Amino acid sequence: MTPSEFVETLRRLDFESTFNPYSDHCSIYDHKDAPRRRCEALLSILKAAATSEIDSLWIGRDLGHRGGRRTGLALTDDVHLAAHAKRWGARIERSTKGDAMAERTAAVIWGVLVQIDVSVFLWNVFPLHPHEAENPFSNRAHNAYERRIGEDLLCQLIFLLKPRRLVPIGNNAASTARRLCANEEVIQVRHPSYGGQNKFLRQTHELYNLH
Repeated sequence: MTPSEFVETLRRLDFESTFNPYSDHCSIYDHKDAPRRRCEALLSILKAAATSEIDSLWIGRDLGHRGGRRTGLALTDDVHLAAHAKRWGARIERSTKGDAMAERTAAVIWGVLVQIDVSVFLWNVFPLHPHEAENPFSNRAHNAYERRIGEDLLCQLIFLLKPRRLVPIGNNAASTARRLCANEEVIQVRHPSYGGQNKFLRQTHELYNLH
C-alpha cells in the first residue's frame, strides 16, 4: 500500500458516532475545505516518513476531540501542528478556524518530541475520533469492530514505514502492539493522562537518553 492508497483508505472509513477528519466536516470549527487539508497534511508526512529511516512508531489509542479530530494527526493539537510539520519538512495548512485549541496529552507528547532527534512517527490503534452519540465533542473508547479495522491499518502502516521499534502509549495500545507485532521490538510507556505524566516523562527520557 502506498501513502496515497493509505490516505484514501482512511478517507473512506465510516462508522456510527465517529468523526472522520479526512472526509467529515465540522460546521462549527472547520474551514470549508478542512477534510482536504487534513488529507494533504497526512499524505505529505507519510511520503516523507516512507523515505526515511523511522526509529520509532508511537502508538496512542484514538483521536481526541481537542486534538486529532481537528488536525487529522495523531497526538497533535492545533498548537503543535507547525512543530509536527517542521519535523517532516511538510507544509501544512491549519484546518480549523478561531483560536488554536490545546490538548493536554498533545502538550506532554510534544514537550518530549521536540527533544528527540531521531525520526518518530505518531499513530493510533483506531485512526478516527470516536465520540458519544449526540455529543460530537466528547471522547469514547473505540469498540471491538472499530479496533479490528484500525489494527489492519496499523499493520499496513508498519509494513510501509518499517520502524525500528514500536512505542505504545498506555495499556490499550500496548496490548495491540504486542499481539500484532510479535517480531517487533515493543517498548510500552505510561500514558501521560490520569496521573501518568511523570512516569511517561521518565520512561521516554530514559528511552531516548534525554537529559
